[in-house]
Amino acid sequence: MVPCKKNAKRLGAHIVFIDESGFLLIPTILRTWAPRGKTPIIRHRYKRDKVSVISGVSVSPQRIRFGLYFQMHLDNIEQIEVCHFLKHLLRHLRGRIIAILDNSNTHKGNLIAELQKRNPRITIEYFPSYAPQLNPDEGVWSYAKRSLANGRPDNLEELLQTVADSLMKISKSQPILRGCVEHSELPFRLP
Repeated sequence: MVPCKKNAKRLGAHIVFIDESGFLLIPTILRTWAPRGKTPIIRHRYKRDKVSVISGVSVSPQRIRFGLYFQMHLDNIEQIEVCHFLKHLLRHLRGRIIAILDNSNTHKGNLIAELQKRNPRITIEYFPSYAPQLNPDEGVWSYAKRSLANGRPDNLEELLQTVADSLMKISKSQPILRGCVEHSELPFRLP
């Protein structure tokens, strides 16, 4: 259930919309320019290496400031990485936090319940099943993957740097983050 805007404001809580995504060494191809009659070719080394990223779009209690927090991993994101990310949010955001996640099994379980029990500042809520259109963090992934399209990192280190640079650019842009929240299908209005 998505928390009511009035309740979050009254509680003085940061709302953080959380999701994960993966980035591969295999390039994402989008429409591009090429001379007429010439099909563009992007050469790359076929490697299935990837970077998994967990991130959260935060909205301040006053609904004025936006933030992007993220952590990158070389393996799939499991419940332990979700707990580390939630602890990261607790270190960086003052006051109460309402974390909203999808219904993935990695977002539920003993580790998450124990973390929530030990940290009463954080409340964990869940989006309805099969509703990615409600999560503003999906807009971050869309923007990041578009900005990386048609590129071809040669190795995992270059991919890590490229993804980090893209996410840092997004995190510094209040208009992009605000757009991610406004373009989601949340029943959530900003001033």
